[in-house]
Amino acid sequence: MELRHLRFFVAVAEEGSLSTAAEKRLHTAQPSLSRQMRDLEYEVGAKLMTRSVRGIVLTPSGRAFLDHARLALAQVEAATTAARRAAQPAKASFALGFLTGQEMDWMPEAMRILRHDLPSIDVTVSSHYSPELADALMRGKLDLAFMRREEGAELEYRQIVREPLVAVLPSDHRLASSDSIAIADVASEPFIGMSQTAPVLQKVIDAYLKREGVALKAVHKIDNLGMAMSLVASTRGVTLLPAYTTNFLPWSVVSRPLAGEGAFIDLVAGYSKANRSAVLKTFLTRIDELIARVSHRNAA
Repeated sequence: MELRHLRFFVAVAEEGSLSTAAEKRLHTAQPSLSRQMRDLEYEVGAKLMTRSVRGIVLTPSGRAFLDHARLALAQVEAATTAARRAAQPAKASFALGFLTGQEMDWMPEAMRILRHDLPSIDVTVSSHYSPELADALMRGKLDLAFMRREEGAELEYRQIVREPLVAVLPSDHRLASSDSIAIADVASEPFIGMSQTAPVLQKVIDAYLKREGVALKAVHKIDNLGMAMSLVASTRGVTLLPAYTTNFLPWSVVSRPLAGEGAFIDLVAGYSKANRSAVLKTFLTRIDELIARVSHRNAA
């Protein structure tokens, strides 16, 4: 079995079509791709995919194989990145990622630590959705990220902060003047949920609604904070978001704490188990200091 077999299989699985994968992703002829897939199935010893009127459908064996194929390719890419870094050891580098919106609280202190103790390194900073940060860490594209605790990612996590969720609603909503919001009081109103860009947050919301005995079906799903604010204001709907998002609220929406026990979501520092970066090791020794400084500043 060769790496190209894994790349071809992942492309076919993600596109759901041999012809589309051959033309748009792999730039090869479909007959050749079909032959490669037959060779792979022979090598594995199991049927990985079947054809249907809607395209390619993975078998149970194919779905199991897909997760491992993606991980294998990610590890190869991470190994390649590590080798290239090792070939240019003159100046250390550190790639830092943030869940979009968290930079305001955590980036200044993170950069202070790096610049004070490690002035001779190249630091790069980027922001993404949490699943994308997890993928970048596994591929060796990032050294550390402030993110969610993503399921299925082969990563180590350090707790940073536990954030409460807040209810976000139109500024002229009937409950906007309330000190807190009971989720049952908005059960009859349009509810806005999360898209696949925030799976951990959606699971926290689902668990909270189940605990409160409230069944809410999302009429819209949001991809980012800007979209959340726009949908709340335009549809007169309600959503639940981590408290840090209150830093970005426009005049048209407000946030209120959840009544009772509420709901909470963790912000963590994620990094790859395989990362042997000396810069990462040094940074991790200063995590507690970073948390304390940000907590003290926010409390002031």
